[in-house]
Amino acid sequence: MTAEEIQQSFGEGKGDLIILHYEKPLPMRLDRWLVSQRPEQSRSRIQKFIESKLVRVNGNTGKAKTPLRNGDEIHLWMPPPEPLPYLKPEKMQLDVLFEDENLIVINKQAGIAVHPAPGHKTGTLVNGLLDHCKNLPGIGGKLRPGIVHRLDKDTTGCIVIAKTQESLVNLQSQIQKRMASRNYIAIVHGVMDTEEGKIVGNIGRHPINRKKYAVVDDNSGRHACTHWRLIERLGNYSLVKFKLDTGRTHQIRVHCAHTGHPILGDKTYSRCKKLPLSLDGQLLHAIQLGLRHPITNENMTFKAPLPYKFDQLLALLRK
Repeated sequence: MTAEEIQQSFGEGKGDLIILHYEKPLPMRLDRWLVSQRPEQSRSRIQKFIESKLVRVNGNTGKAKTPLRNGDEIHLWMPPPEPLPYLKPEKMQLDVLFEDENLIVINKQAGIAVHPAPGHKTGTLVNGLLDHCKNLPGIGGKLRPGIVHRLDKDTTGCIVIAKTQESLVNLQSQIQKRMASRNYIAIVHGVMDTEEGKIVGNIGRHPINRKKYAVVDDNSGRHACTHWRLIERLGNYSLVKFKLDTGRTHQIRVHCAHTGHPILGDKTYSRCKKLPLSLDGQLLHAIQLGLRHPITNENMTFKAPLPYKFDQLLALLRK
């Protein structure tokens, strides 16, 4: 069957057909594998897709316990997201590092989610951008207009947003092909034993706490690679610079916690320890972003100054 015929067989209505292939030597349950392949979806949502007969294995309606074998073809019908009437422009003080008619680079502050989600319907960066960039609606999806990549709510620093469809496609391609460089800086617990290294580990949903992510075995999750370099030892802490090869959800935070050096202030992946300064979130900052201009092809580098609390804690630890 062609993709069009498969799409029609699911019934009328808008949505997206996703065709996946299982290529592993050992069998795996359908529901668990789909969760590993679609980490942006919760396990309960994946199970609802299966229960609603929106998943097929080799043309047959799949069940949660259906064992997948090497060479199986899986068809997943993704219904369209519910409309968000609350996605409205909001006045917001944006720290603009660069802007022209094609893109805008923002130094994002802590406590601001990039785009609306069930827990953050208003006050997101997208809400502020819709007010600042009048032509942004319609660029990309309705939920994330212009968003090329994302930063966690409490992560600060450089983020680029496309202002035209052509720029969006180009910039997303640069991220996917690793043509764009993304450098982060963080203060982590513990003293690094060496000067630099690489963390490689598949990232997927945490097996117990589905709101978290974790390094998982090779049969699940998605490949993730983080390069790091020690900048400074600060007593029982370390100032570290990170460069991403991949861009998985919570990647740096998960990899740091996995190696026993969680990021200071990370309420999800770090145990709360007494610090000389109270923090609102993890001390992870996207300090530098490098890319090619999507229209002129000019090499561009943007740097975001450290947030005040980051600088303040650094000064205290150096004493």
